[in-house]
Amino acid sequence: MPVVEQVLAVDVGGTKIEVGIVDVDGTIVDRRRAPSTDVADAEELFVRLTELIDEVAAYTSMSSVRVCGVGCGGPMRQAGEAVSPINIPVWRDFPLRARLAEHTGLVVHVDNDAKALALGEAWKGRARDVENFIGMVVSTGVGGGIVLDGRLLDGNAGNAGHIGHVVVEPEGTDLDTHVQGVLEAEVSGTGIAARTGRPAAAAGEAERIRAGLLVGRAVGSIANLLDLQLAVVAGSVALGFGDAFFTAAQAEIDRVADLQHSKGTIIAPAELGADGPLIGAAAVGLRSEGHDVGVR
Repeated sequence: MPVVEQVLAVDVGGTKIEVGIVDVDGTIVDRRRAPSTDVADAEELFVRLTELIDEVAAYTSMSSVRVCGVGCGGPMRQAGEAVSPINIPVWRDFPLRARLAEHTGLVVHVDNDAKALALGEAWKGRARDVENFIGMVVSTGVGGGIVLDGRLLDGNAGNAGHIGHVVVEPEGTDLDTHVQGVLEAEVSGTGIAARTGRPAAAAGEAERIRAGLLVGRAVGSIANLLDLQLAVVAGSVALGFGDAFFTAAQAEIDRVADLQHSKGTIIAPAELGADGPLIGAAAVGLRSEGHDVGVR
């Protein structure tokens, strides 16, 4: 098989879709994005995605691209054979991997977008050389990817790490399609907008602190459960809420993670920022093709 020099990286989230070309050293060569909202049906969204792919292909040489890596919101069936992102209602059991393989002619590897984020941060970001951590996305939704003993956890169907569906406030927000009081219902952009009537970007200091506290509560519990001491957090809500969010989260982790093995657990902003989704998607493709991205 020819050596992979570049990856077609695809990120599918609840607010936007993004496509780029990423070198094997993690450099993003080209990128295009579009909203994933305001679509009538599954095909309209897929056409929007393929238009981005075709646009990238028109302006960037694809001769060295051998594989496509995809990070997509979940849940999904193993390897993205069918995806049903909670925050993309038009895709239910959508055959994403096969459709992308048909359109691009490439080998396509699909994983959860938060797991892809964890891979990206282990490869080129905050979690380099860290064998036990959780990568999180707090954005339109809330997701996670867990690395233990240097291995990304998959679970039964590839959905391990859904920290957004851990209950943090039993009498909390009752959001459609969510169990009452789960983390995603409380701190995601969707949940905050539903509860306050305003977009997350307009949230005041108290809301930012509350979001951090609840994320810290979940992370502290995961640290107790899994014996890990680092949470790397990305996403427009977490990064946009800034110091107020991370200070509150750390204080709650310090309170909750009180066992000998979990004391000292740290929460930190993801280093890759806006590049994280594409670098993570590229890492999905590279890892699946046997390249070293820092995580097995």
